[in-house]
Amino acid sequence: MVRMAPKLTFGTAIADWQERINVARMREERAARARKIMRQNGIPVLLVASGENVRYLTGLRGSGSGEGGKYVLFFAEHDPVMFEQAGWFHQMPDQAPWIKHWRMAHTWAGGAPGPEAVKDEAAIFASGIHQELKDRGLAGEKLGMIGIDGGGRVALEKLGLHCTESKSLILEAREIKTADEINCLKMVAAIVEAAWYKVWQNLRPGLTEKDLAQIVGNTVYEAGADDMSSGSFRTGPASFERGFTQSGRMIQTGDLVYGALCSSIRYMGYGDCQYRTFITGRNPNAREKDWYKTLLERINNIIDAIKPGATTADAAKYFPPATKWGFKEEAEVLSIEIGHGIGLGGGYERPIINRQWSFAHPQVIEAGMVIAVESCEGEHRVGGVRLEDMVVVTETGCELIDHFPREEILVAPAA
Repeated sequence: MVRMAPKLTFGTAIADWQERINVARMREERAARARKIMRQNGIPVLLVASGENVRYLTGLRGSGSGEGGKYVLFFAEHDPVMFEQAGWFHQMPDQAPWIKHWRMAHTWAGGAPGPEAVKDEAAIFASGIHQELKDRGLAGEKLGMIGIDGGGRVALEKLGLHCTESKSLILEAREIKTADEINCLKMVAAIVEAAWYKVWQNLRPGLTEKDLAQIVGNTVYEAGADDMSSGSFRTGPASFERGFTQSGRMIQTGDLVYGALCSSIRYMGYGDCQYRTFITGRNPNAREKDWYKTLLERINNIIDAIKPGATTADAAKYFPPATKWGFKEEAEVLSIEIGHGIGLGGGYERPIINRQWSFAHPQVIEAGMVIAVESCEGEHRVGGVRLEDMVVVTETGCELIDHFPREEILVAPAA
């Protein structure tokens, strides 16, 4: 039986009279968890350049780059050293006083200045890293790297640094969410609820897929989102399976329409991952109702199987094999029939639930994980239905954190 999570008792604004999302505590608890995982793995220092991971470790936002645009040295036993990009380097120190050490970042702009300039700039980048490690007695220790490109690694290794890829370490740190992180994800789910309702009210023949994306963008910013990178809709004969989007196609009477708001709408950097299915100007027919009934039962079974101590294989068995749709291998539904962790920014986090990996490589489900579960039904070039829900794993099972109606295809416009 699918359970709903308790709703938030507060909005996006700050207040002195009520405990809400405590961003200072969230920064500190994320950093503490990362340091714990580093110690367990024998990695005393990380060099991190990917934007969401820099934010996870420091609370600082902005794009990261393996070419040196923005990166942080994050220590298990010392304060971090932030290497900031042009502009941000001058703007941020008085805005982020919890970061004590600031340095100018060095970038080689993806190779655009030419190979010799890249070589010279990477050498400056590596020299700065080496000096910080030497100052702390860590130049001979392992240097975990996340998001650093080949040119940066070569320059670091020329100075004798022991570089090791550490993406799995940060994924391990990020898989269990703090209470404040969970509330950020609940908040973004509430913001997306406003978007779904606005689409439901306005969806009609004559609009295009791009019009719907614009409606979503306007709505979520008004509702308190701090960022929106994209949102997509598939309509009519392009609504099954998943493929190209934002084609400019004009919606017609009777079209099935599904929205994919995945890692696109963010609050405090935390992204949503939801699908909902609508139908335009008529009630769904018997075949469409059967598609959706099958889809809903599948998602519910997967959600019921997500609980502490269970594995991803226990939940993945409820996904049908790819052969159900006439496909030859599971890779053909890799990002379509899946459950995946969500959190800061975009991209999949742990755990992953699917038939392609979970049976051979099961992952243990733990309390504090936040997982999105998605699936589809339909017929190629006829139409299709999709649903994706966000759940938080509790000590006794899991709970839905997106509250918008999901029990049936939504007839638009809303009555």
